[in-house]
Amino acid sequence: MKFTPHNYQAYCIDRVINLPAVGLLLDMGLGKTVITLSAIAELKFARFQVSKVLIIAPKKVAESTWANEREKWDHLSLLRISTVLGSVTKRVRALNTPADIYIINRENVAWLVDYYQHDWPFDMVVIDEFSSFKNHQSQRFKALKAIRPRIKRIVGLTGTPAPNGLIDLWAQVYLLDQGQRLGKNIGGFRERYFEPDQRSRDRIFSYKPKSTTENVINDLIGDICISMKAEDYLELPSITYDIVPVALDNKAQKAYEKLETEMLLEVDESTIDAGSAAVLTNKLLQLSNGAVYDETREVVEIHKAKSKCCKKLSNNSPESQHWFFTIFNMISSESWQL
Repeated sequence: MKFTPHNYQAYCIDRVINLPAVGLLLDMGLGKTVITLSAIAELKFARFQVSKVLIIAPKKVAESTWANEREKWDHLSLLRISTVLGSVTKRVRALNTPADIYIINRENVAWLVDYYQHDWPFDMVVIDEFSSFKNHQSQRFKALKAIRPRIKRIVGLTGTPAPNGLIDLWAQVYLLDQGQRLGKNIGGFRERYFEPDQRSRDRIFSYKPKSTTENVINDLIGDICISMKAEDYLELPSITYDIVPVALDNKAQKAYEKLETEMLLEVDESTIDAGSAAVLTNKLLQLSNGAVYDETREVVEIHKAKSKCCKKLSNNSPESQHWFFTIFNMISSESWQL
């Protein structure tokens, strides 16, 4: 598929290419992955500024998300990816496999740093879910901090840079600029921009930002951090509601009417009993969808009218390429138009 970036995506790609350290603080859905891979492809194949790239990500994301995004777009087809996951033997084998991008889960960052020690081979590091490095006391932060001077380019990706407040920003920004903007240590950062909040006589449990802290920090990190909200930048077509009537067959219609009238329905060896009007409403809704829970919470299938219609729609390729919601109108008795 051909990738045509939105204006904000083109801007972010340009920033990643031209800045040695950048934080992309973008909401989910804005395309952090394709933005980063596009910048890597440009730096690798057009500008020859990077050789080996390391991507640090949550395990589930490391397993497939980045590789799937690479497969999706034509301009990324040349990128070779090696996933450094599993046992030590598998990880070492993956690291010795020729590739352009190596993807490791964040739990193994300390192991990776220890494995290479002074022979760190990655000139660019991408940290997916950057906020997972917010704890300055964690092993993953300490390991990456130790190797940071050997990293020429670094990119942090997250939609929630400060999940517990502005104090979370210090560790992340330190990995970007090695303390140039928010200070070399967390103690000085807290002293300058925060004041004690919850505390006992001899111990401080939490800190709260000073009145000017947010504006000051935004000014300090604004040149290397790009923050965007989906509501401001995401360009989606209007919702199209496709109302598809689905009629019950004769057998299902009779079952519906019997349950509605008698509040009791026997199907094979199962019994569906609606003991009240509220329960009856739910049972009729279930039946209209195709199956009902019996007294033992087992699923009793009544019909496949809705599932067949849904399958037919999903096989309709022109419609499946658009954003749409389908409302199924189950036609039954006059008193229940579901």
